[in-house]
Amino acid sequence: MQLIESGEKERLKELLRERLIECGWRDEMKALCRAHARNKGRKSVSVDDLVHVITPKGRASVPDKVKAELLQRIRSFLSSTAL
Repeated sequence: MQLIESGEKERLKELLRERLIECGWRDEMKALCRAHARNKGRKSVSVDDLVHVITPKGRASVPDKVKAELLQRIRSFLSSTAL
C-alpha cells in the first residue's frame, strides 16, 4: 500500500519503461508484433492474440540487469519504510 501511496510505484514503472527503451527491448517487442502480424495476416490478428503470443517472450527477454536494478530499488524502498 505504501508503494502506491508514496508514488514510488509510478516512479518504478517509469524507471522500468526508460530502461526497457534504453536496452532496445521495446523495439524488439514491436518487431515481434509486426512479424507475427505479417505471418498471420494483419486482418486476422487481434490485440488479445498479440498479447497471448508476445507476453511470454517479452517477460523472458527483460535483461537481468534491468530486473536487478528494479529489485534493488524495491528493496531500498521497503527497507527505508520499515524504519
